[in-house]
Amino acid sequence: MSPVFPMLTVLSMFYYICLRRRARTATRGEMMNSRRAIESNSRALPINVEVVQYAKEVLDFSSHYGSENSMSYTMWNLAGIPNVYPSSGDFTQTAVFRTYGTWWDQCPSAQLPFKRTPPNFYSQDYVELAFEEPVYPTAVHVLETYHPGAVIRILACSANPYSQNTPAEVRWEILWSEAPTKVNSPQARQFTPCIKQIDFPTNLIRLEVNSSLQDYYAELDAVVLHGVKERPVLSLKTSMIDMNDLDEDDDEEKNGCEMDSLNKQFSDTALREWTTNGYFDKLPYELIQLILSHLTIPDLCRLAQTCKLLYQHCCDPLQYIHLSLQPYWARINDTSLEYLMSRCTLVQWLNLSWTGNRGAISVSGFSRFLKVCGSELVRLELACGHFLNETCLEVIAEMCPNLQELNLSSCDKLPPQAFNHIAKVCSLKRLILYRTKVEQTALLSILNFCSELQHLSLGSCVMIEDYDLIASMMGAKCKKLRTLDLWRCKNITENGIAELASGCQLLEELDLGWCPTLQSSTGCFTSLARKLPNLQKLFLTANRSVCDTDIEELATNCTHLRQLDILGTRMVSPASLRKLLESCKDLSLLDVSFCSQIDNRVVLELNASFPNVFIKKSFTQ
Repeated sequence: MSPVFPMLTVLSMFYYICLRRRARTATRGEMMNSRRAIESNSRALPINVEVVQYAKEVLDFSSHYGSENSMSYTMWNLAGIPNVYPSSGDFTQTAVFRTYGTWWDQCPSAQLPFKRTPPNFYSQDYVELAFEEPVYPTAVHVLETYHPGAVIRILACSANPYSQNTPAEVRWEILWSEAPTKVNSPQARQFTPCIKQIDFPTNLIRLEVNSSLQDYYAELDAVVLHGVKERPVLSLKTSMIDMNDLDEDDDEEKNGCEMDSLNKQFSDTALREWTTNGYFDKLPYELIQLILSHLTIPDLCRLAQTCKLLYQHCCDPLQYIHLSLQPYWARINDTSLEYLMSRCTLVQWLNLSWTGNRGAISVSGFSRFLKVCGSELVRLELACGHFLNETCLEVIAEMCPNLQELNLSSCDKLPPQAFNHIAKVCSLKRLILYRTKVEQTALLSILNFCSELQHLSLGSCVMIEDYDLIASMMGAKCKKLRTLDLWRCKNITENGIAELASGCQLLEELDLGWCPTLQSSTGCFTSLARKLPNLQKLFLTANRSVCDTDIEELATNCTHLRQLDILGTRMVSPASLRKLLESCKDLSLLDVSFCSQIDNRVVLELNASFPNVFIKKSFTQ
């Protein structure tokens, strides 16, 4: 027989094994939804009484539309019984995340994505909910009241947030996951995905969301956890089990037999003369590096165990120039960082967002890692890193002299004094302090020494006493500022806006949403329009005083405008909006929700005349 045929047989068997392994490692959501996996007559034995409970408390979240000092549109609305459901529409009593769609990815402030992000990691935001009693989950109901479909993953945690004992190990299990899907109706619904059974009781549930397909802000009202106190026992008929869903041990045994068969066929062919590293020995080093650059981090770690040559390639620091550990947040700990340390000596982009909570990463573990791997860092993402303290920021300032981008979004447990160390990182070009406790003194110092800043987010920073003083310092020191987020800044006035507009004339993006102390009658918005001709995004959300004069000034002076939010104003007429749309040819997003002069008929007329503009107008049932 020709040597070609054994090779074809070998490849066919290898392909079959890969398909089997892929089927076995498919998401549990797919398995539970599959008719082949378990038929409907498979059931838990009725030895338990089901417990039904609403969330007792919201423990943590990555962002919300609301304020830190109120309940409107905040994640805290997810605790307790429903406030709105089954009604549909835009209600302040619901939980709303900060963004929707892809609009924020199209702004000047948008960041480049990390390479090697696993294709099945879609999560953009999360919220963690505590329930009264630990149970073995049998169902999770998410009550969605507006633009449903954002929830893409539900997880359960083994740690009891109300227990006084610190667990030796914290486990997270995925109950259900799915790629983002478009839900065409904005109406309320009860979302009840099929969840898998887990082998521990839980009273800590995490929802992860992706709002990229949403037409508007998704609103959640409540979460209901069903479960039993004792671990359920499945009653299965073996005839109803698909071969792909066999127990892991059985599969491993079968794979072992198949591998023996493979080895036998290899020995019968002319391939006996292979070196220990196979044909990889014959490939240029650079080509192997290029091939490996398409693998995810876990795949690299697995591949490193196959042979000495690939181990050498997988440990090459050039493979870890851009390293995102956020997709693996549930598994990253001190040991993980120790394992990666020797490989990350050249890392330039590092994403540790969402990682390290509940003791998984210690201050000493993080500090050791940065002391070895921080010298080349240019970008550091630490959003929702609740293990961070003042020592960590001191280490960042000391060990990362080349740092240009720092994200501390929602690191709300960092003490105010910790932020003083950021002023030592004079090369910063991007700083995200959304939902942090940064205070005025520290921020003034940062602005004074970090004059290269181009992107600054101070959204929902409630500890700052005088935003006019902050704006004045920006105007004096941050001449290169291109994007500025002052979302829900409570005390900036026309004086601060005047200083800002005069000094930061390169601004392309400005978010002044929910800033109640700004009044159109002072001329502050007119001044903005005249002094900032490069504006592409302007949010004046919930400012009731925005009027036709402001809109006409934008139409005359800010012809590059792409996104405008004037939600909630009573003073803007259809005529001024039409003038804006005619002048700003690049405009793609216009939010006129709750603008009393802009009714649905006007929106339909404008949509017909300007079909390339997405005009948003929410409703309340």
